[in-house]
Amino acid sequence: MTIKARLANPWGRPRFLRIATLIYIAWSLIPVLIAIQFSFNAGRSRSTWQGFSLRWYLYDAGSVLKDDSLLLALVQSLRLAALTMLVAAPIGIALAIGLARWRGRGVKAASFLMLIPLVTPEIVMGVALFLVFANLYDFVAFGTWAQFLGHVTFSISFVVIIVRGRLFAIGRDYEEAAMDLGASPFEAMRRVLLPMLAPAIVASFAIVFALSIDDFVISQFLAGGASSITIPVRLYSGARLAPPPSLNALATLLLVTTMLAVGSAGWATRRYNRRDGGSESAVQAVAHFEI
Repeated sequence: MTIKARLANPWGRPRFLRIATLIYIAWSLIPVLIAIQFSFNAGRSRSTWQGFSLRWYLYDAGSVLKDDSLLLALVQSLRLAALTMLVAAPIGIALAIGLARWRGRGVKAASFLMLIPLVTPEIVMGVALFLVFANLYDFVAFGTWAQFLGHVTFSISFVVIIVRGRLFAIGRDYEEAAMDLGASPFEAMRRVLLPMLAPAIVASFAIVFALSIDDFVISQFLAGGASSITIPVRLYSGARLAPPPSLNALATLLLVTTMLAVGSAGWATRRYNRRDGGSESAVQAVAHFEI
């Protein structure tokens, strides 16, 4: 078969799409892999490989463990991400359930307002939050708490989108069946709806953690000094100079932490689906009220 015939055959194997996909993946990942490689470089160079070492992670004077500014940025990013995850995810889950089950004239307006942080450019969100904390809520000092409130503000919309998608897929049948069998609305939500939402809930926690730990714009605008500098801000400020490989090590830790969060959510979701089967566990919960 000629090349022209292969390209014209819509039922043939998509070789071009496969090649384009592999090129894109290589283009995206090779620079990242190079940066990770030089975080383990035995020398100071970020372009010439001089042997494997954990020098820039552990024991050099400028390593992540020994450099106070790098270690503080790591701790600050993890602290912000953990706090944001523990607050934004439950609020977003409750808001998603409320919007999905709300029957009233204001539901469309509320849904539209909920989407505003999602579609607003982050630079606009950062400037707006800066002005709010500088002029309106001036009792909140710039630094950790201002960053925390800013991260919660823009993270909630992502949680709502994820959980509402799952809610629309589930429908109201299981809840209504449980209430028909004598369950209160709260019991139906706690024992039927929330277990079925478990994959979306786990994904929401992971997404909020990843968004917060990777954020640069809002963290930069709301920073209050060296103690509130996060990893992305520290990387940006150091990359414009002649940075040592310890910045590569810090970026690698950021990448690994994000991948672990997202990977853990995917693993938990697959384990839940394989063990409980989602709707099967809901049927058992509904049957409990019948008994």
